[in-house]
Amino acid sequence: MYESDGLNAFPVGIVHVINSGNVESEVDLRMEPSVGLEFDSSDEARDFYGLYAMRVGFKIRTGQLYRSRRDGSVSSRRFVCSKEGFQLNSRTGCPAFIRVQRRDSGKWVIDQIQKDHNHELGLEGENNSPVLQQKPPVVPKSLVEVLRRPKVKLLGQIENGGSSPSGIINFKRQKRGGDGRQPLPEPYTGLEFNTANEAYEYYQSYAESVGFRVRIGQLFRSKNDGSITSRRFVCSKEGFQHPSRVGCGAFMRIKKKDSESWMVDRLNKDHNHDLGEQMVYENKFSTASKKFIEEETNGMVSMDLGEMNTGKLIKRSRESKIGTDWYPVLLEYFQTRQAEDTGFFYSVEVDNGSCRSVFWADGRSRYSCSQFGDVVILDTSYRKSNYVVPFATFVGVNHHKQPVLLGSALIANESKECFTWLFQTWFKAMSSCRPKSVIADQDMAIQQAITVVFPGAHHRFSSWQIRAKERENLRSMPIEFRYEYEKCIYESQTTVEFNTTWNSLVNKYNLKGNAWLQQMYDKRESWVPLYLRGKFFAGIPIGETVESFFGTQVNGQTPLREFIPRYEQGLEQRREDERKEDFNSFNLQSFSQTKEAIAEQCRRLYTFTIFKIFQDELLQSYSYIGIKTYEEGTICRYLVRRSENENDKHAVTFSAVNLSVNCSCQMFEFEGVLCRHVLKVFKLLNIRELPSQYILPRWLRNAEYRILCGAESGVSSQELKAFMIWSLRETACKYVECGTTSVEKYKLAYEIMREGGKKLY
Repeated sequence: MYESDGLNAFPVGIVHVINSGNVESEVDLRMEPSVGLEFDSSDEARDFYGLYAMRVGFKIRTGQLYRSRRDGSVSSRRFVCSKEGFQLNSRTGCPAFIRVQRRDSGKWVIDQIQKDHNHELGLEGENNSPVLQQKPPVVPKSLVEVLRRPKVKLLGQIENGGSSPSGIINFKRQKRGGDGRQPLPEPYTGLEFNTANEAYEYYQSYAESVGFRVRIGQLFRSKNDGSITSRRFVCSKEGFQHPSRVGCGAFMRIKKKDSESWMVDRLNKDHNHDLGEQMVYENKFSTASKKFIEEETNGMVSMDLGEMNTGKLIKRSRESKIGTDWYPVLLEYFQTRQAEDTGFFYSVEVDNGSCRSVFWADGRSRYSCSQFGDVVILDTSYRKSNYVVPFATFVGVNHHKQPVLLGSALIANESKECFTWLFQTWFKAMSSCRPKSVIADQDMAIQQAITVVFPGAHHRFSSWQIRAKERENLRSMPIEFRYEYEKCIYESQTTVEFNTTWNSLVNKYNLKGNAWLQQMYDKRESWVPLYLRGKFFAGIPIGETVESFFGTQVNGQTPLREFIPRYEQGLEQRREDERKEDFNSFNLQSFSQTKEAIAEQCRRLYTFTIFKIFQDELLQSYSYIGIKTYEEGTICRYLVRRSENENDKHAVTFSAVNLSVNCSCQMFEFEGVLCRHVLKVFKLLNIRELPSQYILPRWLRNAEYRILCGAESGVSSQELKAFMIWSLRETACKYVECGTTSVEKYKLAYEIMREGGKKLY
């Protein structure tokens, strides 16, 4: 960069754009993007691409960014056509984009470009880049105050016919009077509001003046903290859930800005139906009664609001967040699967003739639940981000410690009634399998539904939600408090110690009135490790986010046309991994690092994964010392501590009557595998085999094939038959897979099946 007469000059091929949105005279607005074009910053690159898009006839969005592995700084960015992807109906998967990369000099250079679009482009200058527009006006509170007044129509008018200072539009109140009534200024992309509620009331008043009604539509959440980032307000005739609805596409979407204000970022003013006469509410009503305050609903409930003669607002019906086009596609898929799989189950919630939540599970998922349904994870991680479909899964943990699918669902909304229906339907599909523990989100609706449907089950809160709430509430706290907070949660060894430390912490920092801390303390049994260790969770680590069953293959952003094939592919991939582990456990022997009888016993019984866990505990027990500290009758108590670390110690109590034992570390209660401390005591007592009560059937190599008789398991004869069909089919598949690898194996497999068949007839 050179300087001349106090002005910046730029070499050929370099474009400089002022961040304020004004373009310097040196820039040739007709210049097209090309590989090698250089900018001072990524923002300038975006501004340039926005100008180019405006001239050619399309809009742009900021796409993916890439970070340096060395220091985490942004190393490159993509700017894409607004129709890239398929997350919204208006998008066509357009491939057009530019990518800029940061060089060592600090400059940003276009290194990749695609100019071809897969859709028609607008006229030159038709689309304005939002980056280069002047700061959009903010709707002042005075507008909202006027909106709240009964029997008043509004007129958007610039004071004295001139521009409003600071770009803010002033709205004057006008009396209603016959045909002289004037409509509100129309909404446009870039219009700003102080709050989401102001935007809603503005759009509602605009709708009244034009001749349609408004409903609150879909909301989108931040991946980081779960807060609401955007909202849609739609025409009341959007969708097809009710005979009066005609699938109208008119809507206004607002997006939250960094400044905490809200801006209209997407808008469709075209209706596919006749508009009525201008509608004005004749009744007085309280703004608070119709205000969708996010703090009250936690942004979770989307409602259809209607007005009664009293002027009060009521919920006409609960809004479904599932697009109406999903139902026929899913029902066709369900019917096809049911014809192939006699154990396939599905159910659709219906409310006033409208489809709502959907649940389904195939025969294998239902069979797996009979073996591994003691711990259930309800994965609603679609809520972490903006989602197209509210796809959720019920997931368990199998005998290889792999995730196993126990059912899938689309959730209409996050209300207590919706989750209650979902849990009851799952309970029915799984032959009244009652889980010991459920890992699910912290929402009050979920807590209440679990209490109703699974009384006695322990509800553990999802880690991602706990972390998000901690980030939100602890960032304003002193660093010292955060350190002591973490120490209290993760290092407390007894409930007395935890309660004492917590209360001391709250008093020390004068936080007795902190509502969030009080709420978390009241619910401590659902998230603090100390309280969870004594509950069975199949060893699922506390404080870690549980991996999604489908990973990135199927999630809340999966479009309808890709959903079913990707769902099937992801499911088959998981089940193939399970088959491989089954084959290894049945045909290979685990390697034992000791000659002890107790190790040989577990090597024969456990799967590879569980035996590895057990063997690690056995080997660790050699580093511990056991000291008897108490004995009375058949009861003994031992202090077991690590040889080189006296602080690593636990109390083990043993009863000789039925060989029962428990340890203060509670590993067996939490994971179902005996700990090193108990194994040390068994060594001292010369117990050479594990008592049967400490070998959980769910961890055995043949766990999947332990089909109980109908009377013992509580399932009907028809359901038991479906389970047996699946079990035999899986076994036959293994013979087929192994038998087709060579001619010799084919002959052997055929002979085994033929000889076995003779015994059945």
